[in-house]
Amino acid sequence: MTIGRIATPFAALFMLSGAAFAQDAKLNDAQIAHIAYTAGQIDIQAAELALKKAKNKDVRAFAQDMVRDHKAVNDKALALVKKLKVTPQDNDTSKALMKQAADKSAELTKLNDTAFDKAYAQNEVAYHKTVNGALEQTLIPAAANAELKDLLQTGLKIFQGHEQHAEQVAAGLK
Repeated sequence: MTIGRIATPFAALFMLSGAAFAQDAKLNDAQIAHIAYTAGQIDIQAAELALKKAKNKDVRAFAQDMVRDHKAVNDKALALVKKLKVTPQDNDTSKALMKQAADKSAELTKLNDTAFDKAYAQNEVAYHKTVNGALEQTLIPAAANAELKDLLQTGLKIFQGHEQHAEQVAAGLK
């Protein structure tokens, strides 16, 4: 997928630059569920790395919140797809997210102490801004199933709080 085909608001999707939401791609509920679950897993993995490496107590507390909240939302998502008898469908967006998350994790793993804390907090700010934009402008409007749409809207409210919290943590590290 080329940069020219990436939807403008999401050019820096999920704490990473360049992940793609094709403008002309029509996402179905199974794909949306997989993207949302993948995004949650990415943040859980980043938070688990932060719990191993972070030195700052506020960064560590934030990472604990991310693990707790994203696992809770992902558990609800798994319960919903099971109830609806829908199999989440892997797609180019979720594959791109996982590839770029692995690259970002490798980058963060090389950092230590304050450098890690700052980089993690800054990534979490960017991640949540982009996730919230993707939820508001692409995933929620594209969801056909009302229960999936409701779950995504609930997730959005939680993740908006995460964005504010990440901004506070990042500001405290300057």
